[in-house]
Amino acid sequence: MSGASHSDRPPVIDYEGSDYQASFWEHGGRDYEDQAEAVALRRLLPVSGKLLLELGAGAGRNTPRYAGFERVVLLDYSRTQLRLARQALGAHERYLYVAADIYRLPFVDGLFDAATMIRTLHHMIDPQRALTETRRVLQSQACFILEFANKQNLKAILRYLLRRQSWSPFDLQAVEFAALNFDFHPQAVRGWLKAGGFSVQRQLTVSHFRIGLLKRWLPLRFLVGLDALAQWSGDWWQLTPSVFVKAQTVGDSPMAVKGAFFCCPECRHSPLTEGTNSLDCPGCGRRWGVQEGIYDFKAPLD
Repeated sequence: MSGASHSDRPPVIDYEGSDYQASFWEHGGRDYEDQAEAVALRRLLPVSGKLLLELGAGAGRNTPRYAGFERVVLLDYSRTQLRLARQALGAHERYLYVAADIYRLPFVDGLFDAATMIRTLHHMIDPQRALTETRRVLQSQACFILEFANKQNLKAILRYLLRRQSWSPFDLQAVEFAALNFDFHPQAVRGWLKAGGFSVQRQLTVSHFRIGLLKRWLPLRFLVGLDALAQWSGDWWQLTPSVFVKAQTVGDSPMAVKGAFFCCPECRHSPLTEGTNSLDCPGCGRRWGVQEGIYDFKAPLD
């Protein structure tokens, strides 16, 4: 993984060429976390919808869980991860694969009626900007499911009280525990959501038992069942390493014109013109590649 930079945007972490899907999820002993997150998604996501934007889709681990939506747009900065997703999910017209920067989404305003951002915000050095850009492409009263890494988790609190870590889990300042990897305070996240045009509807605490010993000794189904019961405490307190938030857009948003979809991430011009294996912007002249079923807005062709 490496950080990509641009003069007018924050740095972005890049999983290009990474074996993250295999090493972390398939062979990393993360079945408990995966299934606990599946429970949270089932509880928070609407049972049906038209067009969902999956921000930080990766290799499509969660995509099958959005079965109630007519169409899903998988967005990730890594072409590698999107290729893996396309291999797993197929070239079905229900799925659209887009490589793009979350700070400059290549979609017209008011396009989606729902969005998810799971295990992605923790890579955002400017989370407020990312959430505001997400709000731009959502319709009025759209549903937004956000997961974030919680700095005020019980382990961090105990370590701080025992003076085994220098940073406080109680202040609102984000902590960068590795390059472009952040833990956030729940109150700070709620503040960013409100400022970005969202209203928090419900919070679920997830991964209460993310302890290697428990995951080895207790049956997976039992551990996930316990977590499912404990998740409901999320509206009262947030002491787990992972927190899920169900939010709704507030205020009026102009719905995207019928047929409008992509816009140029550089100049926001829409519509784009179909070229030979590209989408071309009449506004600024940039050309964006389309290859292997992936719409590539990471960098222009010319």
